Amino acid sequence: MSFKDAIKNSFIENFSNGRLNSSSTLLVLAVTLLIGFYIFCIYKVICRETFYSKDFNISLVAVAIITAAIILTIQSSIVISLGMVGALSIVRFRTAIKNPMDLVFLFWSISVGIICGAGLFVIALITTAVLTICICGLNYIPLHENNKLLIINACFPYAEERLINVLNSYVKRYKIKSRNISNAKVDLILEIKLFPQKELYLLNELNELDFITSLSLISQEGESTF
Repeated sequence: MSFKDAIKNSFIENFSNGRLNSSSTLLVLAVTLLIGFYIFCIYKVICRETFYSKDFNISLVAVAIITAAIILTIQSSIVISLGMVGALSIVRFRTAIKNPMDLVFLFWSISVGIICGAGLFVIALITTAVLTICICGLNYIPLHENNKLLIINACFPYAEERLINVLNSYVKRYKIKSRNISNAKVDLILEIKLFPQKELYLLNELNELDFITSLSLISQEGESTF
């Protein structure tokens, strides 16, 4: 037997020494399941979407367990690990993740599966604790009040000047986003930042102006431009 064959056989034998043990396998899967259930609860509390996806939340627990099982299998044999890499390389996930927090929880679940599959339970627990503090702490930091969009349709050629005079009494800042003039009508879209508790007063005063045909105040969930 050549030196090359001896090195190859030695490597395969050493890699295959880590035989799967029923008790250790059950321990890894049990710890992964407990941490996965914890992630399930945290996601349910943190998720602020209008439609809560229970299926996605359940998949977080399943992904953690599946990942841990894959890591355990890879550790048992180099042949199986190479076959696993080849099998996973043809998998394509086409589901779009719209919420960035969903992506964070998905990576969290995968990481827990990898770490627990490697038997590093302390690292998995510390990572879970740190992520919980980070996500929950940042989630409950109060945010500044978002700007609003004021949409006004007026039938007076010089309505804009009178509108600005009214706005100066109720808003901190304003910015004209769109101005459309046709004949004796003007359509305005303004991004405004109101003083606290001034929303109703502004709408009432604008509604009393005889040249305004319609007005709308819309909350803006995107980033402010000023």
